[in-house]
Amino acid sequence: MRDSIRVTHHASRITEATITHKTYPTNEPRERAFLVGVEFKRIRPLLNLHDSLEELARLTDTAGLDVVGQTSQRLDKPDSATYIGAGKVEEVKALVGELDANVVIFDDELEPRHQRELEEAFGEEVKVIDRTALILDIFAQHAHTREGKLQVELAQLEYRAPRLTRMWTHLARQAGGRAGGG
Repeated sequence: MRDSIRVTHHASRITEATITHKTYPTNEPRERAFLVGVEFKRIRPLLNLHDSLEELARLTDTAGLDVVGQTSQRLDKPDSATYIGAGKVEEVKALVGELDANVVIFDDELEPRHQRELEEAFGEEVKVIDRTALILDIFAQHAHTREGKLQVELAQLEYRAPRLTRMWTHLARQAGGRAGGG
């Protein structure tokens, strides 16, 4: 919103004052986020799952995304492939489609293999991130000094490095050679 003030002076007194408010629409709609929380039966968290998801929703809003839905699951341990169970993956995929979400945010830090499997399961239109990536994004949005921007960029690169490791394995050279080394 922008205020503009038009003032007409006559001699030394104000004869007319008009204040107009202008709003400028943003061209890009906010991304639509779906939140996923997991509670592990044998681990006592610092926050209960409900409070943790509420905090994640506030972080999501701070990052400029709209929360369109959320779900949770209680597990003994993370699923080795997708972090959440196969049935929950299908449930989230269906809800993401119904709610037209384009980002799925996990309350816990995902391992790179979990993130890859989930992105593959949800489709290429849906981005999968975790709490850590969300927080780094918020810092990036609010860093204004050169030093602050560099520190955030370094943290983001350190976070992303293990997630990029196997992205281009199809381009790796095949080992080979003649027997006898010559």
